[in-house]
Amino acid sequence: MQINSTLYKKSKYNKLVNTILSSALLTLTSQAIAKDSVFVGHLADMSGPTAFVGKPYANGVRDSLAYINAHGGINGTQLDSETIDYAYKVPQAIASYKKWKSRKKMQAMQGWGTADTEALISFVARDKTPVYSASYSGHLTDPMGKNPHTKKPAPYNFFYGASYSDACRALVQWAADDWKNKGRKDQPKFTHIGANHPFPNAPKAACADYAKELGFKVMPAVVISMKPGDFKAQCLSLKSSGTNYGYIGNLGGSVISLIKSCNTVGTNIQFMSNIWGGDKKVFEAAGEGIKDYVFPTMTPFWSDKVPGMKLVREISKMSDKSGKKERLHHYMRGVCSVYFMKEAMEWAQDNGGITGENIKKGMYVRKNWVPKGLEGVCLPATWTPEDHRGINQVNIYKGNYNNGKVKIEKVTTVTLERRDDWLGY
Repeated sequence: MQINSTLYKKSKYNKLVNTILSSALLTLTSQAIAKDSVFVGHLADMSGPTAFVGKPYANGVRDSLAYINAHGGINGTQLDSETIDYAYKVPQAIASYKKWKSRKKMQAMQGWGTADTEALISFVARDKTPVYSASYSGHLTDPMGKNPHTKKPAPYNFFYGASYSDACRALVQWAADDWKNKGRKDQPKFTHIGANHPFPNAPKAACADYAKELGFKVMPAVVISMKPGDFKAQCLSLKSSGTNYGYIGNLGGSVISLIKSCNTVGTNIQFMSNIWGGDKKVFEAAGEGIKDYVFPTMTPFWSDKVPGMKLVREISKMSDKSGKKERLHHYMRGVCSVYFMKEAMEWAQDNGGITGENIKKGMYVRKNWVPKGLEGVCLPATWTPEDHRGINQVNIYKGNYNNGKVKIEKVTTVTLERRDDWLGY
């Protein structure tokens, strides 16, 4: 059979053109897919010593990321994410961060604990990766390293809420007023209670300084484990020192053990806790022994009727289709953290693209900023290139457990000064 050489050549040419076009189309499609997603890492403690509150917070983050994607992402750009349970282990957190940067080209991260967040400060600054942590360490609030108390400048670290130091200062301010309202003329005594660990220690010196400034006698710190245990010896120490107000730096089972141990030995003390140490689960687990327990919040509670709770309840359905599961206020802070990041990403997208550097710039463009749809849930926040103390308002609540029921009522709101000597401290 004779083959037409001209037709054969054309056939080979067409195949070659089709191959080139197909290859180009695949490349363009891959590029389009790559441009239509941005990676966000998510570190969570689901099994370690802070899992008691780590789980609800992580659920707030994950549900928010899923809800944003289900409703168009960042104007069409999907948030590719991965949650790693690092069990509160710093080496695991660092390894996960490095993996995400090298393999996933991560542009932002939702973080968790104080020890790991502080250990990553230099990495994220070098890589220009904004980190939205659930650590509210005052050390993360000084982006330029202006204050001599600042461990390291933290230009790429953000968090939603008052710092641990500012929240403790607000509690001490409340305690000073409480002492006066009781008609006491003698000097009140203040003691820091917590593990010898970066998380409980974060506000320790700063809060003690302010307590002295307000006229308290600051007693030696009392150390208790982050794990549940028998703390009768520590409670006897608090009793013998005559401590009037004790700030608890721990959370979960450790707090419950402390309350029960102190009740057993008859320690008469006004407990005040950090934001992770006060929630409905703590009251239910401590039972009848918990009385007038004071703690700060940065969001309303599940049953509160504020406009933004409508969106929170819709977000909650991403992991609870029934919509009936009650969420702790820790969950809501996870939601706020993601939504501040989301709106910074939207600004970045319109101003050069969603990169870590542009997301950071997007954190500075608004004042008294509340994410759209979360009015009444997230407090108005303002971050600047010189000051990452986004929130200086602390809502203080008092909780009791009586006859099988938890009662939580608001005590006061403290708005703190943005003192230069408190920046990064």
